[in-house]
Amino acid sequence: MTDFTGLVAVVTGGASGIGLATASLLAERGARVACLDLNPEAVPEPLTGVPCDVTEDDTVRAAIDRVATRFGRIDVLVNNAGIGAQGDVAANPDAEWHRVLDVNVVGIARVTRAALPWLRQSPSAAVVNTCSIAAWAGLPQRALYSASKGAVYALTLAMAADHVREGIRINCVAPGTVDTPWVSRLLDSAADPAAERAALRARQPTGRLVSAAEVANAICYLASPLTGSTTGTVLGVDGGMHGLRLRPPS
Repeated sequence: MTDFTGLVAVVTGGASGIGLATASLLAERGARVACLDLNPEAVPEPLTGVPCDVTEDDTVRAAIDRVATRFGRIDVLVNNAGIGAQGDVAANPDAEWHRVLDVNVVGIARVTRAALPWLRQSPSAAVVNTCSIAAWAGLPQRALYSASKGAVYALTLAMAADHVREGIRINCVAPGTVDTPWVSRLLDSAADPAAERAALRARQPTGRLVSAAEVANAICYLASPLTGSTTGTVLGVDGGMHGLRLRPPS
């Protein structure tokens, strides 16, 4: 499939996990891809690693300028950079609330506003934000993380409304629990990693974790010029968590 041929894509958090899987798939389908990441040296060829901290406006603007200067255009933006948080509403101090919201929510605003002048020039402009099932499902011990992803959900719809008449489509994916390095580290820190992994698998009706490749395919679907009438959409990639209510196995 070559639906991204001739287009330039920017993926934040593109050095690992969902970001790397998405960037690799975009490249396979014809795009030239820049991965904005704190660890650009970890980005493999043919992808282009660009240093970027989404919490710093100057470095964000410098990274976007570097991509635009090298490739001459930006058509697709995947706002994937994000961090996790655990605990109930009382578990994290103010500084951690500010840090997580700064990365997960304000980071999307910083990167998108820097890329907007280039997206407005593209005939195939698309933005895809990485949200989460936590935006609409009450998950235990995820108060701060859920708050940040609920904001991403709302921000996506507001952005879509603001820019639809400029020809910029904006959507988001809402994954369930994805088998990524971050989740693996989380599981390793649990008292019983095997039991915790089994519980996370069982929580999803499919009975397994979502793969990074599956989320990448959903992101590329939303970003593709072939889905030119899709905007303001939140696409669940959650093993059925949002819509299915199965009976317990007999």
